[in-house]
Amino acid sequence: MAGSTPNAEPTTTPEIPDHVLRVHRRLVEAGHRSLLAGGAVRDHLLGLPPKDFDLATSALPEVVDALFDKTVLVGAQFGVVRIVEPEGEVEVATFRADIGIADGRRPETVRFTDEKEDALRRDFTINGMFWDIDAEQVVDHVGGRKDLQLKIIRAIGEPRERFQEDRLRMMRAIRFSTVLQFPIEPGTWDAVVEEAKFIDDVSGERIRDELERIIVSPHRLAGYHLLSDSGLMQCILPEIEQMRDVKQPPQFHPEGDVFVHTGLVLSHLSEPSFTLAMGALLHDVGKPGTFEDAEDRIRFHGHDELGATISEQICDRLRLSRQQTERIVYLVRRHLVFMNIPQMRIARRYRVFEEDGFEELLELCRVDCLGSHADMSLYETCLALWKEWKERAPSRDPLLQGRDLIQMGMKPGPEIGSMLEALEDARRESEVVDRDAAIAWVQVRLDGRQ
Repeated sequence: MAGSTPNAEPTTTPEIPDHVLRVHRRLVEAGHRSLLAGGAVRDHLLGLPPKDFDLATSALPEVVDALFDKTVLVGAQFGVVRIVEPEGEVEVATFRADIGIADGRRPETVRFTDEKEDALRRDFTINGMFWDIDAEQVVDHVGGRKDLQLKIIRAIGEPRERFQEDRLRMMRAIRFSTVLQFPIEPGTWDAVVEEAKFIDDVSGERIRDELERIIVSPHRLAGYHLLSDSGLMQCILPEIEQMRDVKQPPQFHPEGDVFVHTGLVLSHLSEPSFTLAMGALLHDVGKPGTFEDAEDRIRFHGHDELGATISEQICDRLRLSRQQTERIVYLVRRHLVFMNIPQMRIARRYRVFEEDGFEELLELCRVDCLGSHADMSLYETCLALWKEWKERAPSRDPLLQGRDLIQMGMKPGPEIGSMLEALEDARRESEVVDRDAAIAWVQVRLDGRQ
């Protein structure tokens, strides 16, 4: 479990997939050193099920390529070859030392070397260990086992050099600290703070991937504050930092400013999707730009619409998919709708319930209340109304279509859409329940026009 005390020596061997073992044996039979590398070793020592099974080898890339029938040369110049097996791909990297810093992501060139030098160029000690598959033991050249015992995130060697080699490692430090609940060693933390301004060198896609792991973690509140305290938040999401010191009406927000509120809202989520976590992170992003200290109380008129616009810009910056962007923008734009749901006429209320993403919106309402006044009455009322609607199991298939209305004498045009929408409202309010009733309902209205 995250935060559990790891063993200095494993009491079992990792359960390595058969296709990974086949690749390993082929390398060894050809006379090469082959070791399980990185995260799988860390997770095994932590008692967690390993996820990524990568191999490190003494075999040169061209030798690896020649040994297997199906390969993908994803980074042969850096010693990385993917072996395509029926069960999946296995990444095999030649032991290497990095030379120079090309772009804050990759070295200028590499020199193929031995396993110790390869370990020394990796990011953090807990990720720099190998597992000798045949000897069934840890190979640790960087003090990773000790740091697992200390429960600490420590860069290998000089931290600033590691972060200059790949700026994303700063985000990874925050991610590992968040997920494992390990503090970052002071020297490594100081280097993150000093180098944070250079995170802009990293692509939006790579930042997004690390951000996702941080904010869906059960310990996401710690990650939220680590990103802010390190200075990384100011670079990747300056809109969040702008929430600091933005006051809110104390009768509704006794917890404090918008930044504090946002962190609390995040913390109350339960196993969120990335889109829901982003919706929670950004739901009040429009408040700084709409702050108004009126005579009666502080107000944020239109912060939902402004927040939706800002959220779309952020999603584009982080290279989120169109589907992800649409869901996040929807959550931000619609997060205030619950104030009106109890007073809505049934048809309008049910239209809200039919919106794609409403279940996540309802969860956002819950955590928004918990992260502020903690009065759950509005949420509970809306939840009950939604459950009542769900129990009706309303069909989403239309009772009639445009061609049906044309056959009944309507001319093609916008009036058909209006009639169909009015018909759907009638069904939502149980005025119409089947196709025959729908035809009769429309016919009455057509007759009334004559």
